[in-house]
Amino acid sequence: MSLPSPRRLYTTVATAEAVTWTLLLIGMFLKYVTETTELGVRIGGMLHGIVFIAYVLVTVIVWVDQRWSTKHGLVALASAIPPLVTLWTERWLQREGQLGDSWRLRTKGAASGPVEGLVSGALRRPGLAALGLVVAVAVLTAIALAVGPPVGGA
Repeated sequence: MSLPSPRRLYTTVATAEAVTWTLLLIGMFLKYVTETTELGVRIGGMLHGIVFIAYVLVTVIVWVDQRWSTKHGLVALASAIPPLVTLWTERWLQREGQLGDSWRLRTKGAASGPVEGLVSGALRRPGLAALGLVVAVAVLTAIALAVGPPVGGA
């Protein structure tokens, strides 16, 4: 299995996160402003929730591999909360030189510490890592569904 570069992977999930935010905002407009349907919130909300979780997981992996500072990592994580900010963050990280074209931890023995070791193992087995990522997103999504909506009983 071919592994996209950190730059491509982060850019893809940051863009997907912004697109699903847009779908959710459109759904909220239809539900609360036009009062025509809540289907957009149900579908957009579910898609956004799934992509949000994937964005957080991918951001942590890229943060560890690319050795981002705490500032870069926390800004990247926080940017998923306000609508569409992940697009700005992706461009900022590009300008800052934080998104490389290769995975540092893909090389055996490059990891120093348990967190880097975990990321390194995942990067050296991308098929298994992709499956693990899908399972993690599914489990976290199931937990979020069990907990319920963030505000009230929408």
